[in-house]
Amino acid sequence: MVDNRRMRVSAKADYAIRAAAELAAADPSVPLKAERIAEAQEIPIKFLETILLELKHAGVVRSQRGPDGGYALARPADSISLADVIRAVDGPLANVRGDRPENTTYAGAAASLTDVWIAVRAALREILEETSLAALSAAELPEHVTARAGDPEAWLSLGRIRGPGRAALVAAGKTAGQRTDADAAS
Repeated sequence: MVDNRRMRVSAKADYAIRAAAELAAADPSVPLKAERIAEAQEIPIKFLETILLELKHAGVVRSQRGPDGGYALARPADSISLADVIRAVDGPLANVRGDRPENTTYAGAAASLTDVWIAVRAALREILEETSLAALSAAELPEHVTARAGDPEAWLSLGRIRGPGRAALVAAGKTAGQRTDADAAS
């Protein structure tokens, strides 16, 4: 069973993937203007311009100047993963205090925590490296992604639960949205 208490995706990564998906869905021979991408995905234009520049520097997108200019993917959409986009704007998929998980060491009762961080990174990779912009823009996600998303437990957001924990809610046959005020007070 997967615990979904904390899932953090930066606004920058979210916007970058959405912008790249717009480019993946477009005709690759016709560059899209930043304004069109911003409008289609409701992304602030100044923020989007910064993101597109970072994606360009990372080789994910290319730009064309002039009246017919704009942005297009630098490679075929099926060869660009969501992980590529996130790394271009945010750096490594998983880090611990700004460092790679394999560079962490812990003592005592937390000695095996490095293995947990490595496993978290591997789980992120399983989804993000195997999902291409082409798959995302065509709504043809890999089977293991749709299977995970199809699990009702995956949709539960359990962060900062007060009162009975998740196990107590499940035992009582309730979901997080079905808690009563009495439950929350206990």
